[in-house]
Amino acid sequence: MRWLLTSLFFKSPFENLQRHADKIKECTHMFKKAINLHMQGKYEEFENIKDEVARLESEADAIKRNIRNHLPRGILMPVDKFQFFQYIREQDKVLDEIEETLFWLSFKHVSIPEGLKDEFVHLVDLVIKPVNLLPELVNQAIVYFRTNYKDHRNRVKSTCRDIRQWEREADFVERELKLKIFNTIKDAFLIFYFIRLTEYIGSIADHAENASDMMRAMIAR
Repeated sequence: MRWLLTSLFFKSPFENLQRHADKIKECTHMFKKAINLHMQGKYEEFENIKDEVARLESEADAIKRNIRNHLPRGILMPVDKFQFFQYIREQDKVLDEIEETLFWLSFKHVSIPEGLKDEFVHLVDLVIKPVNLLPELVNQAIVYFRTNYKDHRNRVKSTCRDIRQWEREADFVERELKLKIFNTIKDAFLIFYFIRLTEYIGSIADHAENASDMMRAMIAR
């Protein structure tokens, strides 16, 4: 009975959460494209993609504000509101870090050394994988909260595990890349620049994992 009552109010917040996750997944495609353009030295085209990502980030922010502004104080929900808002925050941080990475690259157009390009591409590919699972995670959670079936809950948990595994792989590659940067580059400024770039990229997967941890906490109630 409790869920029948809450479902009257619960539809809008999670539908918008799905839209927000879809917007982030859309940005990952633009992000990878921007990285490839930067590596090819096509800086003008890179800047165009960076601006497009900024536009998508603005649209995602509007969705996030809509969720927060249309969630009445007395609304009944099958999840803890604090956890719900924490989930939104972490999911939104994913997009923030994508934007920050591209801004960092745009501050000074420094070519990534040939000996490091493959590692950077590999790291980008790895951090994108957990992010692209977020729309699926939200959709699975919606189904679970509507049905309360154990099988649907297990699917959410399985996706959370997949996200965590991809984040761990990205974290390992990030550490290895930092070591290679120190061993390959001699200029102190460039070491700082590329280490910071590596950290920005790695943080994308970190926040995707944080979001999945919050979702795991919500379905544990």
